[in-house]
Amino acid sequence: MTEQSFLKIQSYFKTHDTSFKILKFVYKYLPWTVHLGYPALLAFLFFQLYAGKCGVQDFTKAVAIPLLTLIIATILRKLINAPRPYEKYSFSPLAHKDTRGQSFPSRHSASVFIISMTFLYFNPFLGAVCFFIGIIMVSTRVLVGVHFIKDIVAGALLSTAMGMLFYINFI
Repeated sequence: MTEQSFLKIQSYFKTHDTSFKILKFVYKYLPWTVHLGYPALLAFLFFQLYAGKCGVQDFTKAVAIPLLTLIIATILRKLINAPRPYEKYSFSPLAHKDTRGQSFPSRHSASVFIISMTFLYFNPFLGAVCFFIGIIMVSTRVLVGVHFIKDIVAGALLSTAMGMLFYINFI
């Protein structure tokens, strides 16, 4: 996205107070829905494992694959160290953020989509719900000006590829 695109988006939200409040609320609180759902899934799987209704391999996958994905995303963003939109174009993001660099790939995007893939593996309906939440969540990262579209797409693609490789064995 260009500087003009970000400034146009900011202008819209700065002049539409209700939209701005909704954006900030969704930006701040929507990630919690998935990030709290994941430990709940792990607890459920742990009790299923204890009851003999789930295998150790499934529980291990649910822990190891998201962890590995986030480690890869973290290493990539440190190596690439891409500037954030507000750094590149010198504007203030609509939500407080003062991190420098490490924009690509988006770790929020990577985390929500690998958690979605994990849910998809165990419960397709909840996985689809997580994907829907993820799309909304990562869109807010662009709208507030803390990520470029390429950052969130890269995080989503990394997680989707990891999920397909390790959960579905599709790749």
